[in-house]
Amino acid sequence: MARVDVIRVKGGARLAGDVRVGGAKNSALKLMAVALLAEGRSVVSNVPRITDIAIMAEVLRRLGCDVTLEGTEAIIDVPAEPGSEADYDLVRRLRASICVLGPLLARRGYVRVALPGGDMIGSRGLDMHVSGLARMGAEISGEHGFVIASAPAGLRGAKIWLDFPSVGATENILMAAVLAKGVTEIDNAAREPEIVDICNMLVEMGAKIEGAGSSTLIVEGVEALKPVRHETIGDRIVGGTWAFASVMTRGDVTVHGVRPEFLDIALDKLVTAGARVEPGDNRFRVVMADRPRGVDIVTLPYPGFATDLLPMALGLAAVAEGSSLITENIFDGRFMFVNEMVRLGADIRTDGHHAVVNGRDRLSGAPVRATDIRAGAGLVIAGLCADGVTEVGEVHHIDRGYPDFVSDLENLGVEVERTDVPEPTFDF
Repeated sequence: MARVDVIRVKGGARLAGDVRVGGAKNSALKLMAVALLAEGRSVVSNVPRITDIAIMAEVLRRLGCDVTLEGTEAIIDVPAEPGSEADYDLVRRLRASICVLGPLLARRGYVRVALPGGDMIGSRGLDMHVSGLARMGAEISGEHGFVIASAPAGLRGAKIWLDFPSVGATENILMAAVLAKGVTEIDNAAREPEIVDICNMLVEMGAKIEGAGSSTLIVEGVEALKPVRHETIGDRIVGGTWAFASVMTRGDVTVHGVRPEFLDIALDKLVTAGARVEPGDNRFRVVMADRPRGVDIVTLPYPGFATDLLPMALGLAAVAEGSSLITENIFDGRFMFVNEMVRLGADIRTDGHHAVVNGRDRLSGAPVRATDIRAGAGLVIAGLCADGVTEVGEVHHIDRGYPDFVSDLENLGVEVERTDVPEPTFDF
């Protein structure tokens, strides 16, 4: 009989202590793709030890790169002519691998990338990626589940307006533009710290970029880039997860490795809920003495409240005093895990992209399943506020975003175990 991993947590824990956050998943994956833009050895440090990094390493290996993962470093040797095709069997497991589209098109003038998979959290089309690259002279088509792009005359600078500040589209267009002829202007660009991190690595490699962190990026194309060593910024989503967990469990947690300004809106919401937040140099402390108060939260592109923290926001609302209105504006499937929260006793009612949550003093432990990375972490944290034991299944999702999740919980005072259980089988 097949066996699957689960995480079991005993409710009633109060998180206390220090936790160190590693490099940002949403930055490190893209920085590995940035390495494709220069022949030779690039090193990306402070890389989180998660399954998505291992998958991206294999994507690059199949493109002809020699990739070694040593501790928290990704050492990437890029050949003079990297491959030009990313197969479905890997791309379906990691949506972020679509970010090889821009750099390979810039380096090789031709690329064939499978349409991606990834978390089931709603529609995330590639229209803006495609239209932006087409404005730069790419000829793009699709067949048999692949995106095929070519630039027989090379890419050229263009003025590109994004209908939405898409992180993925900004990244792909940016990575293509650094080797295009002329100047590219990306308006309504994403402003996330991870975008700034990519810009910083590109500039270190010799790219000419202005406006990083603003809604307008100006990129002047260069002939070639050189390989570099670059350190990934801390993961603000993991840091935010621990911040919410501290408030939900009336704890006292100091998070190291994340700049608090990356979480301004989220930390401000926790203060509104009654927490004390003490920011520091690449760290912050979150202390909560009483039951949190309900707060209304709206997810928006950065610098707004991050959609990846919505499961933790729902968890906070579920145990807060009073009612909260949670609004999701980014992904139409982000509420898919709400039924699992309801199994834990949460009083949540959804209507379109709104959720009304009536807080309860305690939840009730139950078996639930993770539906995506952040939902999985959110369910485990909610289980800390439940009577009895909560068992979270399909925790491979959590592995994709949270290194050392169980040991971090243990170090903060949680009774937790990760174990494997038989997967039910049925005879017909």
